[in-house]
Amino acid sequence: MDKPVVAIVGRPNVGKSLLFNRITEKRHSIVEDTPGVTRDRIYGDAEWRGRPFTVIDTGGIEPHTENEILRFMREQALIAIDHADVVVLVVDIRVGLTAADEDVATMLKKAKKPVVVAVNKMDSPGEPPAEFYEFYNLGLGNPVGVSAMHGSGTGDLLDECFAYFPEETAYDPDEQQPIKVAVIGKPNAGKSSLINYVTGEQRVIVSPVAGTTRDAIDSVVERGEDKFLFIDTAGIRRQSKVDKPIEKFSVMRAQMSIERSDVCIIMIDAVDGVTEQDTKIAGYAHDNGKAAIIAINKWDLIEKETGTQAEYEKRVRQQLAYMPYAPVVFISAKTGQRVNDLYALIKTVYANSCMRITTGALNSILSDATARVQPPTDKGKRLKVFYITQASVQPPTFVCFCNDATLFHFSYQRYLENKIRETYVLSGTPIRMVIRQRGEDI
Repeated sequence: MDKPVVAIVGRPNVGKSLLFNRITEKRHSIVEDTPGVTRDRIYGDAEWRGRPFTVIDTGGIEPHTENEILRFMREQALIAIDHADVVVLVVDIRVGLTAADEDVATMLKKAKKPVVVAVNKMDSPGEPPAEFYEFYNLGLGNPVGVSAMHGSGTGDLLDECFAYFPEETAYDPDEQQPIKVAVIGKPNAGKSSLINYVTGEQRVIVSPVAGTTRDAIDSVVERGEDKFLFIDTAGIRRQSKVDKPIEKFSVMRAQMSIERSDVCIIMIDAVDGVTEQDTKIAGYAHDNGKAAIIAINKWDLIEKETGTQAEYEKRVRQQLAYMPYAPVVFISAKTGQRVNDLYALIKTVYANSCMRITTGALNSILSDATARVQPPTDKGKRLKVFYITQASVQPPTFVCFCNDATLFHFSYQRYLENKIRETYVLSGTPIRMVIRQRGEDI
């Protein structure tokens, strides 16, 4: 079932992102009193009158700019308008009607999409000021006064949008949900280039300037019967370099994107190799128990100079030794080299992260493992592992019941994990082992 789409557009700094956050009831978009903070399309989910819908926040439209970033923001807004069922044009009562507002209105008329004008920053109750009526001159119907700051008027605005929603189709509970894939890495590792390649459109800003993507952007990709939701995260900088509030919030957003993902693609710049920052970023995914793929990007630039992939992969494995389960793939997001190999890998590591193993099978592995290598002893007392059961998935989490948790050394936990992996490959997913002394609850 396709949800209706509402695109929020307007010139810079009229309060689009604040209105977006108000409608979605989450802090999706970065809100800062600086024009151009939202550069890409940001997607969020909302509901009104029992009807779920998608909201798109866009960068401010500068209709007649030669600035590369601003021109791209305008293109992004046009794509959002094209995808929308209804467009909300946000204007600012404090500034009044401007030439830029009129230019944006002209652009919307050409798009031939339903438009609702939201006159924002109407923060005082009572009759609207005289300036409110100027916005009738846009020729887009009756404006709706709102205060994104306080939330007043947003119900009236959503009622107007609701009138343009397409007729609701029946919900299909068997409809496949997309695999959520977070593309993570340090700034300028090629994350946005990868998203643009897999979506086949200029989905996010691609620029040699590190930190161009400030928000996490969602893109749905369908390949046959398979659906993938790619999340392009803001590049995570070194903590010491994160000082501006916008940057700090972007790092938090990237971490939130990792948390809500099913699979993380860890982008490594092949020219730079694995840096200290890369190990920390990969650590976010590992600590959150996410299935992971290590993608060595820009391989086309160096493969002739650095010898074999095997040698390079060995170095990567040494530097990311805590995640030996993650497959390594060598790609070029710019040329598309081996990018299509990612889809099968994503499906495999996701399926492995969701795998359930029966208690009977686990205890057969345990019996064989303890027969081969005796559990450790301490001061004459030997560890006894009574049984193992699986408690949850994503990642596969196993609870081991024993006589004394203090005897269950990490090395023996790793030994049992490796024995499970010998039987069930489980590539791409971490495994968690929870130790319980007999008599404790799971």
